[in-house]
Amino acid sequence: MSPDAARTEPRLERLTAQEARRRLEHARGTRLIQLQALGETGQSAGDPLMSSQRDSIERVLKEIDEAFARVDAGTYGTCVSCAKPVPVERLEILPYTRHCVSCLRRDA
Repeated sequence: MSPDAARTEPRLERLTAQEARRRLEHARGTRLIQLQALGETGQSAGDPLMSSQRDSIERVLKEIDEAFARVDAGTYGTCVSCAKPVPVERLEILPYTRHCVSCLRRDA
């Protein structure tokens, strides 16, 4: 099979639960490492930038936990706003996303 043939094959419409869990575990691990690194910098706890980064990472960790719950409920990969499937490409980039791009733009 040529490299071009692989690009033209249709993509799966949904990630399997196992693949979704693997991607979410990776995203969680990455964020936990980032939190650990922030704690090891020796920066003051009152530093607004560090506090903002920590809050952002903790927010993403919460979104990841919510995505695990959607996997368990069988709704992972479905937009919570319009109930249409979230494209696999979007889930590959942002595995904990709750919205399709159209709904995210509309709500912004």
